[in-house]
Amino acid sequence: MGRVDIQPERTMLAWSGTSAKINFNGTGVKAVLQDEGGNNYYNVIIDGTVTQRIQIDAQKHAYTLAANLPKANHTLELFKLTEWAMGKTWLYEFDLDAGSALLAAPAIKKHKIEFFGNSITCGFAVLDTTGKDRGSAPYEDNYQSYAAITARHFDAEYYCTARSGIGVLVSWFPQIMPEMYDKVDPSNLQLKWDFTRYTPDLVVINLFQNDSWLVEHPEHPEFKARFGDKKPTPAQIVAAYQSFVKTIRSKYPKAQIICALGSMDASREGSPWPGYIKQAVVGLKDKSIQSFIFPAKNTPGHPSKKEQMDMANQLIGFIDKNVKW
Repeated sequence: MGRVDIQPERTMLAWSGTSAKINFNGTGVKAVLQDEGGNNYYNVIIDGTVTQRIQIDAQKHAYTLAANLPKANHTLELFKLTEWAMGKTWLYEFDLDAGSALLAAPAIKKHKIEFFGNSITCGFAVLDTTGKDRGSAPYEDNYQSYAAITARHFDAEYYCTARSGIGVLVSWFPQIMPEMYDKVDPSNLQLKWDFTRYTPDLVVINLFQNDSWLVEHPEHPEFKARFGDKKPTPAQIVAAYQSFVKTIRSKYPKAQIICALGSMDASREGSPWPGYIKQAVVGLKDKSIQSFIFPAKNTPGHPSKKEQMDMANQLIGFIDKNVKW
């Protein structure tokens, strides 16, 4: 599940929340894996319960995912917690214990969701309980992001197209979301995603947090690269957002789209950025596109585990009330 590159010998997982799931009858499973740099973490989920968090190293070898299970039918899911900036992982095979058997693949779920987002959607620093807001791999957990929680609530297929630091007009690095949204592996600009492989019923876009900071920093190299010496006007900001939403609409003509913002300081009281999104949505004149602003959490750093859960509950409530699927 998610944007993965499936080849005869191995499958590449890069994006947050990409996963591989099997049904089997038996007592245990290993997986042969190799990581690009040893910085990626995964949840192992047996019969719907997270049983361990594993770090994949740069050597190709087998990892024990499940052992000593009752001999019965089971599901096993390997779920990528860290974002593509941490590198790629290659899955070569699942190796079942003797006397075990692979069963039919899990059925495609009724509902399908895709999220386009930044660090908030990635689950950046969600495991850092020290207040230091550390964003390195050990502290990131997409499974506990509002996006993944929302998808599980609706038992939906889950695609997460997100990177920490990214924006619509400007990012903390050269690439912006309109240049990254169509990649299988964003470190390989030639490898484009085939949008016919997955058509979501619902798209949630939660961007502009990074733009809101960077447009106020004319000394930043990415400000200079994108804007020169003059920050974009509100009209230019709204137009850029509309252009990106139109691009997503062109890929998914029938999807319902929620244009969200928050829950960090871009959605604080008095911020102009919620207004930019609302203005963009009104101007698009598309009855299947709505805006939703997460209330600002008014605490330092990125959303905590509890704050991510709060966001999920807010979004779930909005979807229940406003989305027919």
